Amino acid sequence: MIAVVDYDAGNLRSISHGLRLAGAQVTVTNDPAVISAASAVVVPGVGAASDTMASLRSHGLERVLAETVQGGKPYLGVCMGLQVLLTYSEEGGRHQCLDVFPGVVARLPGDVKVPHMGWNQILHDGKHPLLAGIPNGANVYFVHSYYAAPTDAGCVIGRTEYGISFPSVLARDNLMATQFHPEKSGRWGLALLRNFVRLAGEAA
Repeated sequence: MIAVVDYDAGNLRSISHGLRLAGAQVTVTNDPAVISAASAVVVPGVGAASDTMASLRSHGLERVLAETVQGGKPYLGVCMGLQVLLTYSEEGGRHQCLDVFPGVVARLPGDVKVPHMGWNQILHDGKHPLLAGIPNGANVYFVHSYYAAPTDAGCVIGRTEYGISFPSVLARDNLMATQFHPEKSGRWGLALLRNFVRLAGEAA
């Protein structure tokens, strides 16, 4: 069973539907015990970093997510679910995040329209199994004003051009995360979710 984490702001219905289409059994929950018992965890995302972290703490989810990361359980973060993995976010001030990937979440440059909303390409070398079968340059759907800038470039497995070249897919061991929304990205988003479900050992 894959636990989709409900922190009062996630895009729960769409991501849950996408995971079910990908062959997974899904439970939407904010219960730490249920998340601990799941075989994989998905943290979806909309909203601001400060509100997200406050909600995770209020539900007692900060600890269980840390245990998920440290215990080797497959984790997929989507949009804000990616950004909370960084050390801190500059959105609305400086807000401490989970510090899984050292680095900062910074605002997109002022010479492009913000938020970055709509279809754009992911550029990747096809080596990571999360992106298996997804062509280099595939179009996926973004809605965000901030981007992750990890200090370790080795965790960046996909990039996107929008004013700058920013990391749009991160991965390290059991951790995987996308700045774009696979649940809104049509064929290639569903392909990514299928890959994650397969990696999580949850495929029917």
